[in-house]
Amino acid sequence: MNIIYHCVGGSHSSVLAAAIHLGLLPENKKPTIYDILNVPFFDTLSKHEQGRILLRGIDKKGNKVFTLSRQFAHKLILPAIEDAYQLGGGQLSDLLLINTMSSVNWIMKIGGFSSRRLHLVAFGRSIVAFGTLKSYEQIAQIVAYTKKLIN
Repeated sequence: MNIIYHCVGGSHSSVLAAAIHLGLLPENKKPTIYDILNVPFFDTLSKHEQGRILLRGIDKKGNKVFTLSRQFAHKLILPAIEDAYQLGGGQLSDLLLINTMSSVNWIMKIGGFSSRRLHLVAFGRSIVAFGTLKSYEQIAQIVAYTKKLIN
């Protein structure tokens, strides 16, 4: 199975979902801000990585876990991914596209914009990490739902 967690920026909610899925962060309790900031790919996406499907790891069951920054074009990007997957010989039953945007709060938006768009990384990263803690349970629920789908 190939699991792609996606969101607008590809740096925060999708990355945290991938980290929880891969066991880098706990599923059943909130981590500390320090734990979030130490996820290797949290708030690190570069401009040239936007729109790319990035492998974040392989879970305990052998599923590949990816993240994607799809910006505001999900209605174009996601069908294109599905078509390309099929053209490459894949079956859609082996592909899961998981939207993490429902977990994004306004604190995460402000912090992510400050860090990624305004390049105020020190300022924005701490704000987005705080916002992520506030929505951590929602992100973990998305991962739990995803894991139910693949069992």
